[in-house]
Amino acid sequence: VQLQAYGGGLVQPGGSLRLSCAASGSIFNINNMAWYRQAPGKQRELVARITSRGGISYADYYADSVKDRFTISKDINKNTVHLQMRGLKHEDTAVYYCYAYLTQRRYGGTWSDYWGQGTLVTVSS
Repeated sequence: VQLQAYGGGLVQPGGSLRLSCAASGSIFNINNMAWYRQAPGKQRELVARITSRGGISYADYYADSVKDRFTISKDINKNTVHLQMRGLKHEDTAVYYCYAYLTQRRYGGTWSDYWGQGTLVTVSS
């Protein structure tokens, strides 16, 4: 299983950026996908999470610092998650990591954590 994240870059304060992450490989079911971020000198933190149940996906977590500015979404019937970021601030500068909690088998499989490589978001004028 691989998670490929892309979309990071340099943006001015107040600007927008969209991150995407595609999960590929032998995947039976994904319980949730999320975006984490890690700023220099800080611990990695959960930014947003989207959970899937019975074919329906819904965002069930946003960090307080990004509420009303970031939106997480998932393509229908695809293992791709997006993070639309608006009103970016200097403090949003970080390496953003894609995460998935999934199982590779219908029967007898275990649920495991998977991480993508980070994508750097820099908010600067």
